[in-house]
Amino acid sequence: MPFTASSFADAGIAAPSREDIVAMARAWYEAQPVPEFIPGQTYIPPSGKVMDGGDCAALIDASLDMWLTAGRYASQFESELAARFGLRDAKLTVSGSAANLLALATLTSWKLGSRALKPGDEVITVAAGFPTTVTPIVQHGCIPVFVDVDVATHNVDVAALEAAIGPKTRAVMIAHSLGNPFDVIRVAELCKRHGLLLVEDCCDAFGATAGGQQVGTFGEIATLSFYPAHHITMGEGGAVLMNDAKLAKICESFRDWGRDCYCAPGCDNSCNKRFNWRLGSLPKGYDHKYTYSHVGYNLKVSDMQAALGCSQLGKLDRFIAARRANFAGLTRRIKAAGLEQFFHLPEATAGTEPSWFGYLLTLRDDARIDRNAMTRILEDRKVGTRMLFAGNLLRQPAFADVSYRISGSLENTDKVMCDSFWMGVWPGLDEQRLDYMVDTLAAVTRELAGKDIDGAAKRAALPVLNQER
Repeated sequence: MPFTASSFADAGIAAPSREDIVAMARAWYEAQPVPEFIPGQTYIPPSGKVMDGGDCAALIDASLDMWLTAGRYASQFESELAARFGLRDAKLTVSGSAANLLALATLTSWKLGSRALKPGDEVITVAAGFPTTVTPIVQHGCIPVFVDVDVATHNVDVAALEAAIGPKTRAVMIAHSLGNPFDVIRVAELCKRHGLLLVEDCCDAFGATAGGQQVGTFGEIATLSFYPAHHITMGEGGAVLMNDAKLAKICESFRDWGRDCYCAPGCDNSCNKRFNWRLGSLPKGYDHKYTYSHVGYNLKVSDMQAALGCSQLGKLDRFIAARRANFAGLTRRIKAAGLEQFFHLPEATAGTEPSWFGYLLTLRDDARIDRNAMTRILEDRKVGTRMLFAGNLLRQPAFADVSYRISGSLENTDKVMCDSFWMGVWPGLDEQRLDYMVDTLAAVTRELAGKDIDGAAKRAALPVLNQER
């Protein structure tokens, strides 16, 4: 039978205060048992969230407000995110993919005049990565120009990027792969020299630095993801970061239905001329709250999501340290097991400090190991694995009819597609799990070594991609 206010009165006890409810939520969560790890029986996922009683308390506190849209916690989280990066603005949204969509959309706004991206403009990117780094380029009628990556860092080959710049090139939009920064200092210099816009997809790299400067601060716009697999989580969520007031206002417009009004939820007439605007061919004085300057979306978050983000942000440094320690722990174990003869191990880009998202292993051609056989057996033995996302996007069915240009070769991209996979470094892993992961990897590697054809021969059988479509 549900409790009501009269239930407490009838029982002769006071209804719990808000503080009591939040404290009880925290205590309940912290009292939950931690499942035992049993090697070979307990699955070790490649990514995951780490939660505590403070996160549960934050969710309950926000829910008690009954303010279901963006509110006080959203404002707090946006302010704290911007401050973390030393930037002017952060705009929350529903996912990292939505953040990428908003970032590219922002750069197409008519309010940017001649700076705006237009259909047919070229945007340089890579095919070895996650699709929604690239799909906003396609969705806005621009032409993605694909360049190769290097095997060691699994990031963009900057020489190939420079060679790809042509008369139609207007922007660069690339992700920092698995938390390892691409050479963003050189890329930003190229963009400045050629007048190109730069979008940094930092969804997998929150907290990474290049030359001591945080990734996400080198270009016009950057993006983050707060999906549970990422460095911190809102459940579902993302953010767009920028240091330009005009870009921030445009981004907010695209996020909030395309409206021109910038009043916060629950507020009216922040501009003090709500009924005194004349935009488009609307009659003078048409309500600014219902005036739309962009073909936008509704990609706003709830305050409960933002409350969780605020709580998680306070633990970010600890999470990053754990990821770096787990990465180092895997490297140490893999080298001790003598597995370097079979795999290219991941390397940090020179001059950077990664905030690792995963541990990418790439089979050497002469190992003659079938990657798919390896990952199937690892999964059967409860070690979670993932591909480098889409592998080569141009070989995905979704891109079968997409217009694009390839500059140079995508040889290493195909290598990654055929021979790479990654294991986890997330903060939920401990020494016992790391031991089991590498012991299992070593056993499977030696079971399969020499049983497949040479890797280069296998890739030679792939269909040849058109250089342009």
